[in-house]
Amino acid sequence: MGSLITPTIGAAKTENTAAKQSQISSLTAMIHRYQYLLIVFTGLLKGCFVLLFVMLSALLMMLLLILLLVSLLKPSLLPSSLRRSSLLAPSLLASCLFVFLPTAQAQDDLTAENIPALSSEESLDLTPEHAPELAPELKQELHPSLDTVLEPLIPDNALTPTDDAEVKGKLALEDLRSFVTAFNHIRNAYVEEVDDKTLLQNAIKGMLTQLDPHSNYLEPESFEDLQVSATGEFGGLGLEVGIEDGLIKVISPIDDTPAQKAGMESGDLIIKIDNQPVKGLGLGEAVKKMRGPKGSAIDLTVVRQGVPQPIELTLIRDVISVVSVRSRVLEEHYAYLRIAQFQGNTGVDLKKVLTKLKDEQTINGVILDLRNNPGGVLQAAVEVVDAFIEEGLIVYTEGRIRESASRFEARSGDETFTWPLVVLINGGSASASEIVAGALQDHKRAVILGTNSFGKGSVQTVIQLSETRGMKLTTARYFTPKGRSIQAQGIVPDIVVERAKITKLKSKGQIFEADLHGHLSNGNSDANSSDSKESRESKNTDEELGTKDNQLYEALTLLKGLNILSPR
Repeated sequence: MGSLITPTIGAAKTENTAAKQSQISSLTAMIHRYQYLLIVFTGLLKGCFVLLFVMLSALLMMLLLILLLVSLLKPSLLPSSLRRSSLLAPSLLASCLFVFLPTAQAQDDLTAENIPALSSEESLDLTPEHAPELAPELKQELHPSLDTVLEPLIPDNALTPTDDAEVKGKLALEDLRSFVTAFNHIRNAYVEEVDDKTLLQNAIKGMLTQLDPHSNYLEPESFEDLQVSATGEFGGLGLEVGIEDGLIKVISPIDDTPAQKAGMESGDLIIKIDNQPVKGLGLGEAVKKMRGPKGSAIDLTVVRQGVPQPIELTLIRDVISVVSVRSRVLEEHYAYLRIAQFQGNTGVDLKKVLTKLKDEQTINGVILDLRNNPGGVLQAAVEVVDAFIEEGLIVYTEGRIRESASRFEARSGDETFTWPLVVLINGGSASASEIVAGALQDHKRAVILGTNSFGKGSVQTVIQLSETRGMKLTTARYFTPKGRSIQAQGIVPDIVVERAKITKLKSKGQIFEADLHGHLSNGNSDANSSDSKESRESKNTDEELGTKDNQLYEALTLLKGLNILSPR
């Protein structure tokens, strides 16, 4: 289905959890470094005191030793007072030795081996971000009140470490060990040899496909297809598809394509392609099977709600060239605009069509048909809404990372088309289509008519993994101007009109005044004739719409009513 792939702009309204965890990890590492410096400084200071004490002790011992030797060998050289003091020299010398030896031992213990080493790698390993199971012990070791230091940096709505978080951290390491064990078993014992590159790529695919239906791994062919679908020309059937319960689900058939001409409908489940079951195939592989040379045939087996048996269809592939904007005049003064898909030039093309309609004739109302529109480029949807509102917020996105937050607003000063507007949606209207419908609904600029939309309210970002490969990752949800999330809920129309077949009931034996013999004339024959002709043309158009497209018929009727009640 159409994905919103666009660089996100703006600043996050609130600090996200990942940023806070990064700040906490950085602060913890910084405190650890300061503690390390404190340990080293304390050790050096202690060593200096010990060294000074040892030197003083050694000097005192030398003096006492000299005094003792002189008193023994030549006592006559000493004054009488020192001769008596020399008797204490042996005791003082023994005391100095008693103090000196433990001090020297303490100095020997203060070696490089006993000072904790802190390399850059070890400091990283000690942070909670890289080793969650060490975080509680580290906090107690560094500072008994580390929680008090970190608490002011954590917003009220941020996730904080708990016992559950510690358990999850330990479980993650256990899961990594399990992954490595499984990887080695597969590599060594699988019945056929599989190279490491294939195993790792399959692991990445598995991680992404289990997140949500729109995140996936992009191999070179997939990335090329993504670029092609945004430009508007590619080969195949003209289906916008997703995946549901392992089967390929049709989001919408694109106008004037083999799929649409064959009668495929939104909600169809493709269970076989060329008689091969699709259960277990990835979305990329299924799309690849459906594409092929122009003129080649493909058999699809489809399950449709309300139809008891699977439907067998044979389609002829063709070059799919999507015309983004089509227009026509349903009746005089009422314009019909159809946007099949939001591409890079959709906004510009729409404004050109509206300007042409405005210059050529008087327009009393516009119907914007977004049914079976799978979405596309976000900026194109913003430009479409901007054509109908003067100012205000159109859509905003929010995610876990700062870059995923963005706001898009209407540009004041450019041309705005103020005609009454009805927007048609259904279950095939997704993504960018829902952005347009939701914004116009919130601004009370249009009446939304039809059935509930698809409900894709997420933004995908393409991330390059290598020169030839990448991944499409869901990074944000988008919200309407009033803060409504469309994800898995969709846009609820203001007026619900289910798709139905309308059968005209013919009146039998109805007689009017004009049928009576000798009835009086109207008195305004020319005007009456002209009005009757216009009335017949309008009646024929209404009957045709009512038979072929009852939702469009109801939209046109609603516009006529709005025009009648509008001030002249």
